Amino acid sequence: MPEETTTTLTTGPATPDVEELLDLAVGALGGGRRAGQHQMAVDVARTIDGSGGPDHLLVQAGTGTGKSLGYLVPAVRHAVCEDERVIVSTATLALQRQIITRDLPLVAQAVADRLPRPPRIALLKGWHNYLCQHKIEGGYPADEPTLFDLPTGGERAGVAEHPAPGAASGAAALGEQVVRLREWAQETTTGDRDDLVPGVSDKAWRQVSVTALECLGSKCPLIDDCFPDQARTSAREADVVVTNHAMLGIAASGSPGVLPEHGVVVVDEAHELSDRVTAAATADLSVPIIEHAARLARRHGGVQTTDLDLATGAFGTVVASLPAERFPDGLPDDARSAVAAVRDAARTVLSALKPDTSGGPQAQPDTGMKMAQATMLQVFEIAERMAQDPTGHDVLWCSRAGDDGRWSGDGVSKLHAAPLAVAGLIRTHLLTERTGVFTSATLALGGTFDPVARSLGLDDDGATWTGVDVGSPFDYPQQGILYIAKHLPQPGREAATDGQLDEIADLITAAGGRTLGLFSSRRAALAVAEAMRERLDVPILCQGEDQLPTLVKEFAADPATCLFGTLSLWQGVDVPGPSCQLVLIDRIPFPRPDDPVKSARARAVEAAGGNGFMQVSANHAALLLAQGAGRLIRSTADRGVVAVLDPRLATARYGSYLTRSMPDFWTTTDRRVVLSALERLSALG
Repeated sequence: MPEETTTTLTTGPATPDVEELLDLAVGALGGGRRAGQHQMAVDVARTIDGSGGPDHLLVQAGTGTGKSLGYLVPAVRHAVCEDERVIVSTATLALQRQIITRDLPLVAQAVADRLPRPPRIALLKGWHNYLCQHKIEGGYPADEPTLFDLPTGGERAGVAEHPAPGAASGAAALGEQVVRLREWAQETTTGDRDDLVPGVSDKAWRQVSVTALECLGSKCPLIDDCFPDQARTSAREADVVVTNHAMLGIAASGSPGVLPEHGVVVVDEAHELSDRVTAAATADLSVPIIEHAARLARRHGGVQTTDLDLATGAFGTVVASLPAERFPDGLPDDARSAVAAVRDAARTVLSALKPDTSGGPQAQPDTGMKMAQATMLQVFEIAERMAQDPTGHDVLWCSRAGDDGRWSGDGVSKLHAAPLAVAGLIRTHLLTERTGVFTSATLALGGTFDPVARSLGLDDDGATWTGVDVGSPFDYPQQGILYIAKHLPQPGREAATDGQLDEIADLITAAGGRTLGLFSSRRAALAVAEAMRERLDVPILCQGEDQLPTLVKEFAADPATCLFGTLSLWQGVDVPGPSCQLVLIDRIPFPRPDDPVKSARARAVEAAGGNGFMQVSANHAALLLAQGAGRLIRSTADRGVVAVLDPRLATARYGSYLTRSMPDFWTTTDRRVVLSALERLSALG
């Protein structure tokens, strides 16, 4: 689509010019004028003000554009002048912190004198991200027995724990962390888990937090001191509310009340929204999950769970015999019957889990009963969803320990249900009667915004949308080389071929270290790290050997060091300067052939007459390649090479589609040219 031209925009005599406000904000930050940032601000303002612009806007803003100010300035201006709340959502915690602690307060302060009143801002997260004062004071029954009597060593069913850095293990460590949380509760003014540094394990946090379903709401005796309630009150009074994609996912899944009323939603890191909504709408069912709910019902509700226990045993037997694969025609009959039995038994237990109201409306609420009801309701709703006759709306599959990359216990089998498509959910629950602005450094895949627009449902709601690429301040053809190792064999099932290992060793040697290695699997990253440690005399760090922020910090501090890893390194790593002059990509990052959701979506596209490979697999790979290659150039002074060790990028018909999604580097397949360039960069230090 053609780019929009930059024009000065005002919406009325009382509305300040958006470009003048942007200059004020940038000046307060100590920056200079950037053409792309100004174009972005004008286009965003035209869209959200409804002054002749499209209903929705996609903005690709390359690294260094300053896109956060490019949308925050018009968002603040619109929210205050039009008295219409704006939601701003991010995918990563790092960007959320940057916006709420630096960028948005700076904008609000810089433009306040030019607006009718000072802007009000707020941060909003999910309920479980906040301390529960009532639970801290002992108002809820202790979770420790429930946690420790679960199989799999005490983890909640299906949820991998994330221990705090340096924390000891076992009950003593849990106790120490809970004591620290109780002390912190006396100091914090937000109750926000992310304000606690260093952090604690999921298990420890569970001892001081509740879910929205477990919360007593207005009946809580400490409602006046409730942190999540205070956050929601602030959000309802704010002009601009900063949240995250997980909250948008919950809203898109049919719970729009989690967000305050708003007329505009701005989605930063928008390339991740579809996957985050999918994750929020995905449900799991396993024996430990059902048993956990039954224990709470017996312990806190005093009800019998005999029928549910029998149904759970039968469910476990059936699921253990299922293949770890997707079920394209719905669950097999025996599995559907077993799930339906769990649903029916859970419904009976729910009916019996009614709080004692004999004390009248002023009676102290039964928190244990509330926990039991909430947990059993989740089991019932998940089982009902899975037991329904095949509608084509869900992807159903079975996994066992390790199948999905998550630790789920010794031999634990789980059923999963995920939405086949989320475009309709996004369109219906997030965009109906609202304006959407979606921005990222990577939105135009294969040179077009159509794939992302389709994934967001923008092509089906009758509304208009426009895609704009405001460019980047970087001169990619002059600053970087894209090297495709065309001479190597096509990657196979092995973690790394001998040819790849030789190529990697030569490239790292020429670069003098300075390498970020992005691999398609953890197995490949580990194998190459081990091989390079034997061959080369440079420090090799590998993801999983320490906390990721620590590894990135070590990598940035020593130019001779190399860092290898998987998906977490493909996005978000920001290491400008000489420490990252070579980005290695071992193969085109297509989704795994056995990925149940993406394979189902590809089949659905093909059934509708489309190209499932291009619309699902190639788009997935294009997005990751764009993100991965974007790790190389982070400032105008950076120089380097992105080396893709997969010849298909140069030889396959879809190769040009993928390269058009990447930064516009100078491209070559000549390894001698690349090795010489890396040696020259290394010599410059």
